[in-house]
Amino acid sequence: MKILHIAEPFATGVLSFLMDITKRQADDHEVYIAYGIRPLTPSNVETLFDKRIHLIKVDSFKGALGTVVNPKAYLDVYRLYNQIKPDIVHLHSSASGFVGRWAIPCRKTKVFYTPHGFSFLMQDGSALKRKTFWLLEYLSAKRKSKIIACSEGEYKEALKLSKNSTYVNNGINLKELIPLLASSSLNFHTPITVCTSGRILYQKNPPLFNQIAQLLPEIRFVWIGEGELKPELTSPNIEVTGWITREKALETLCSSDFFILPSLWEGLPISLLEAMFLKKRCLVSNVIGNRDVIRSGKNGFICNKPEEYATIIRRIIKGEINGTNIAEQASKDVENNYNAATMANKYSEIYCQPIL
Repeated sequence: MKILHIAEPFATGVLSFLMDITKRQADDHEVYIAYGIRPLTPSNVETLFDKRIHLIKVDSFKGALGTVVNPKAYLDVYRLYNQIKPDIVHLHSSASGFVGRWAIPCRKTKVFYTPHGFSFLMQDGSALKRKTFWLLEYLSAKRKSKIIACSEGEYKEALKLSKNSTYVNNGINLKELIPLLASSSLNFHTPITVCTSGRILYQKNPPLFNQIAQLLPEIRFVWIGEGELKPELTSPNIEVTGWITREKALETLCSSDFFILPSLWEGLPISLLEAMFLKKRCLVSNVIGNRDVIRSGKNGFICNKPEEYATIIRRIIKGEINGTNIAEQASKDVENNYNAATMANKYSEIYCQPIL
C-alpha cells in the first residue's frame, strides 16, 4: 500500500509525529512525505528519517496562509497525487488539510486529516480571523474525508465540524527515552530547576512563565529553545538555552525537577509526554491537549494562575504533596497510553476502515 503524508509545517510536533509513525509504516508500506520548510525546520531534516521514506520538498508551501492562497500549492499537490497514485493520503495541520482536501479527488482515494491543533483555537489573532479559520475547516469537512484528531479534546472540536471524525492520542518513541530514565533522578537537583521547551512565542505564554519565575526567585528556571518573545523573559533566575541539539535538550530536561507548560493552546504536546515519561513533576495550563493528558493531582497538575503554579511547586518541594508518586504515575500513563507503537497500530486500523 502507498501512503502519502502531506505536511506544510515540517517542524516541531508535526515533524516528531511523522518521524515516529513513518518509521513503523515503512515496515509494511511504501511511504512518501510531501513537506514544506518553516523557520524551525532543521537544516538536516531529511537525514532524520528512515532511508526507506521518500521525501519530497514542495517549494509552493510557504507557511500556513501563504500556502492556502497560493494556486501553485494546489497544482503541486494534485500533480504529486497523480504521480504517486497513493492508496492513502494523510494531511497534517490546517493548511495541508485545506489544500489537500480540495486538490485531491477525495472520492477516489481515502483522505485523512489530522489538525495537530485547530487554527481556530489559536488565541493570537482576532475573532474575525478565528471565525474565518473555522469556516474554512467547516467547508473542507464537507469533502469526503475523515478527521483523525490527536487528542480527545481535539476530537470533540472535530465533531462540531464533521461526524466523520475519530481520534488517536499522540505517542512518543519510548525506545529512544528509556536509556535516559537512569539519569532522570527523582531526587531534587541543586539548584532545584523548573524547565519548559519550545519556541518562545505567543502560544507558549512567556509572560506567564516569567511571572511564575518571579514568584519563585530561589529556583532556577530554564527555557529550552529560542524565539521572538525572548525579551519578555526578564526575571533574573531564567536561563534561555537557545536552539540546541535534541540530545542536549533531553539532557537539560533530565537534569530538571519540574516541567511546566503554560500554553494558551495546544494539540497534544509531545514535549509534555516526554517530560512525563522521564518522571518530571508536570504543571500545565487548562487547555485542550494538556488537560487530555494530565489528571490533576494524579499524574500532574492543571493550573490557571501563576500563584497556583508557584504554590504547588513549593508544596512539592516541602513534601506537603508527594511529587514522587505523581511523577511515577505520569511515566506509567505515557508508557501505557501514549507510546508511538500503539499510535501507529491505531492509525493502521483506521486506514483500513471505509470513509462514509
